[in-house]
This record gives sequence, C-alpha cells and structure tokens, in this order.
Amino acid sequence: MKFGIIGAGIVGTALAVQLTEAGHECLGVHTRSRLSYERFRSYLNIDHLLLEELVPAVDFLLITTQDGMIRSIAENLVEKDLIIPEQIWIHCSGSLPSTILRVQEDLPVRCLSLHPLQSFASVDNALTILSGTHFGVEGEEEVLGEEIVKDLGGIPHRILADEKTLYHAGAVVASNYLAVLASLAVELFAAAGIQGEEALASLLPLMKGTLSNLEQVGLPQALTGPIARGDVQVIKGHLDQLPSKLTEIYKSLGVKALELGENKRAIQGLSYPLEELNTLKLLLGGQNLDVEFR
Repeated sequence: MKFGIIGAGIVGTALAVQLTEAGHECLGVHTRSRLSYERFRSYLNIDHLLLEELVPAVDFLLITTQDGMIRSIAENLVEKDLIIPEQIWIHCSGSLPSTILRVQEDLPVRCLSLHPLQSFASVDNALTILSGTHFGVEGEEEVLGEEIVKDLGGIPHRILADEKTLYHAGAVVASNYLAVLASLAVELFAAAGIQGEEALASLLPLMKGTLSNLEQVGLPQALTGPIARGDVQVIKGHLDQLPSKLTEIYKSLGVKALELGENKRAIQGLSYPLEELNTLKLLLGGQNLDVEFR
C-alpha cells in the first residue's frame, strides 16, 4: 500500500522505516519541523510534500503528531477539502480513540488507531524494539490494522474504543509509575543509609528479578514478600516506621497485593488463615492496631 506520514517524530520515522522494509511505499512526509524532517531524511530518502500533494496520492495516512494536534490536523484536512473516499486515516495515540479523527459524521474516510505499547528513546531504539512490541488496535479497519501491526513485527490487540482511557491508564501505571515506585524505594533506602545512585543500583537487580518472575510465571504467582507470606508483624513494622507521607501509598498498594495474594493461594488450593487475613485487611485499611499475631 502507498502511505504518507504527517509528523516526523521518533514514532512516525520508525514506523515509516519498518513499513517500507515490509514492502509498503512511503510517498512523502509532512512536518512543520525542519529538524524532524532532516532526521527523517537520514533514514528514508523521502520528499517533504505539501498536504495537497501528499494526501490525494496515498492509500493511508499515518498521523504521528502529539496527541493535542491530532484533531486539528483532521479539521485542517477537511477545511482544505482533502477528503479521499475510503482512504484510511491512522493515528498512534494511546489515550485518544480513533473517532477523534471523525470531525464530521458523514466523513467518507475510515478511521483507525494503532498504538505501540512501548517507550521509545530514539529512532534507533524504536527500530530495535518495534519487532515484538504489542499494539492496541481500535477503529473501523481493525483487520487491516492488525495486518499493518504484523508488518511492523508487532503483536496486535483489539481494544474497546469507549474504554481506551483505561487502557492508557494501565500503560501509564506499568511504565511511568514503575519509575515512581523506584523513586519511593530509593527514598526509603536513603532513610536507611543507602543514598542516591547507590540505592537505585542496589534496587535495580531486585526489580529486574521481579520482571523476570512476571515473564516466567505471570500473575498472581509472581507476587512474593511479606503480604504473600501473610507476615503480619513485618507489615506492622513497616507501617510503624514509614514516613507519614508514604503511609497511604503503601497501604493502597498493600490492598492490591493482598488481593493478588488471595488469588495466588486460591490457585494453590490454599487460603490465608482467617485471623491473619482480617488483621492484614485492618492494617492496610488504615486503622492503627496493636496486634500480636499468633
């Protein structure tokens, strides 16, 4: 298929390279940034075209701009009367539904969203890890979207357009909040005497080990630690010593850990002893208890 790119950032450039290598033909790129285009040109010798030149020539458009620009680009295409019936408009936002492109109800184009579930530091990095990357796919041409993802070497997953915000929130928790959790752990290590880079360096192998466990045995089996063991005294000790600003975060995460722990034991045909379970729930539910577990 013949395609064009609007927006020549890291994602757009990497997708254009991969699709070209898969046999699709990139006819042109349109971007407002000279630096972005020069970087794009260093990977693909493709001309910068006006929208009036690019849009009528392609089977599908990849709109790989920042999220806040996607709607305005679609509006601009409509204002310029650059509407090719049955042409496919594709954006790559993880938070916006494909319908953000449908600026008019009777627009005769097909709208699709393909979101790479990955963090790309550079074009080279993206080209290295695109193969095997999972993609969220939703819109009016999901079958075609899945084919394009497979051409990219990716793994497609259909998602519900109406719940796409929750999909994106899940991605934020898994990626961005992992860094936040590392920051909290570093803060606690610092209070215990292990500072800064030394703290992070000592935590990273532990975090990598947990990721490896998730990959090898999945959820909930990858859960380890005092909540998984039902070690009430350890949890109480943590809560007694934690800085007050971190207590509620710890408790909220602990409630989810306890749910995982219950699921893990259920798979094994086991359960927490009732006293142990109730005490953990009370501790993590915010009540101050003086419990001596027997």
